[in-house]
Amino acid sequence: MEKFSLKADFVVKELFAHETVRKQFLSDVLGIPVAQIKSVRLTNPFLRKLFRRQKQGILDVVMVLNNGTKVDVEMQVDAQKHWTKRNLYYLGRMYTDDLMIGENYSKLRRCVSISLLDFKLFPDKQEYHSIYRLRDEAGRELTDLWEVHIIELGKKLTGNAVDDWIRLFNAKSQEEADMIAIKNENMREAVEVVREMGLIRTMRWIYDDYWKAKRDRWARDEYVRDEGKTQARTEFILQLLEHKNEGQELPQELIQRINAEKDEATLKKWLLSAAEAKSTAQFMELEKFSLSKL
Repeated sequence: MEKFSLKADFVVKELFAHETVRKQFLSDVLGIPVAQIKSVRLTNPFLRKLFRRQKQGILDVVMVLNNGTKVDVEMQVDAQKHWTKRNLYYLGRMYTDDLMIGENYSKLRRCVSISLLDFKLFPDKQEYHSIYRLRDEAGRELTDLWEVHIIELGKKLTGNAVDDWIRLFNAKSQEEADMIAIKNENMREAVEVVREMGLIRTMRWIYDDYWKAKRDRWARDEYVRDEGKTQARTEFILQLLEHKNEGQELPQELIQRINAEKDEATLKKWLLSAAEAKSTAQFMELEKFSLSKL
């Protein structure tokens, strides 16, 4: 039985490429009846840079409801020291991104941030779904233009509509996903999308068809050129090897060796080898890795 993870950002993007799935997810998280969501279109996840030295903002999935509300959905697996500040930074950038020079403030639209966290941001809080809005000390709302949803995937479920989405993101097999659909008909479309993707189609696409196509020189060069930074290559190499290691953890010596490599040419070579190898053992054989020498 093959295992998979729905927590990879590129898999989340593939899942929400389906409008029916997007509508049901937003309905369950935001408490909006599906019938009231006429359309949810995807938009460019790259936020504009107004100045050359301004930090580029990249969101996981950005949706726009038919009433103009913008919703950012982000999957975050690893804890970050300044995650809250980072989240507010992207929310602020998303809020101001549509306002061009000379336009008035009426152009600004409501923005909602939904963060799916695979770590506990609030260890002392039992509830997994936290919602934040701008209110005064008496609870009177200033505006609904900013709204933050934080969903911690590792906490105890509470019996509401978001529970099954957490079960789906935490699922380790297709059988687990199928059980969700059997018990909740509203989740059938999302589970069917997962089934159609196989191991999750995006992953299969990376490991099979995509990488076979990349064996031609032009496509390989394009991929390496697009990957960019050393850290991104290192993380992608480890991610590829983890999914090819039959559910077993990678040897710590191997992880340390790959993380320690800074030479771009070597990382490019390892990345292509990791993509072509059918297993972690084959990758180590191709690159002549010996754990005793690591």
